Amino acid sequence: MHVILVATQKGGSGKSTLAAHFGALAQLAGPTLLIDADPQGSLSFWYKRREAETPLLAKADGNTIAATLDAAEADGIEWAVIDSPPHNAALTASMMSRATVTVVPVRPGPFDLDAVAATLAMARSLKAPIACIINAAPPITRGETETTIVAEARAILVGMGAPVLPDQVSQRASLSHALISGQSVSEYDPDSRAAAEIGVMWLAVSSLAREFPRRT
Repeated sequence: MHVILVATQKGGSGKSTLAAHFGALAQLAGPTLLIDADPQGSLSFWYKRREAETPLLAKADGNTIAATLDAAEADGIEWAVIDSPPHNAALTASMMSRATVTVVPVRPGPFDLDAVAATLAMARSLKAPIACIINAAPPITRGETETTIVAEARAILVGMGAPVLPDQVSQRASLSHALISGQSVSEYDPDSRAAAEIGVMWLAVSSLAREFPRRT
């Protein structure tokens, strides 16, 4: 079972948005379980509005996450996508130790960039595979080049030694419209730029997951 953890120790980075969209795309590759480990419950909010029966959803916390993952693997789940809480280093470390890949969404701003350091240090201490995604970024210009703020954020992350995936996920209204309707953007507006960006990122994340051995 491939375990994708979406984590950062700062709130408002877009973890739940990525988890929902990645979960829907993972389901296309095999049986998928979304795990809502964030007490705020944003992923559960989305799931309650969803008409499709898959992917499945489970809630978990520090006391139940290990058993939830073990049961999912025993039941033949191929992909588990975990939405984690901010400001809970102990739980994040526990989940990171089980994750095939930890995805760290980073908004291109000073507070998010500063928060990456703690998550990066945790991943290094656990020798856990990690990939940063520049998220909620200004859309790419007509010339198909990154905006200055995204280029600067990417350079800072690289300077920190953080592995950063190419491309970006832009701040687009269709992402929110999809979530409100209980869909992923690939279901809501499959021909949109938002769906293309999410699709590219999921392809990169899932490819990484297939390269690394299980950590369960």
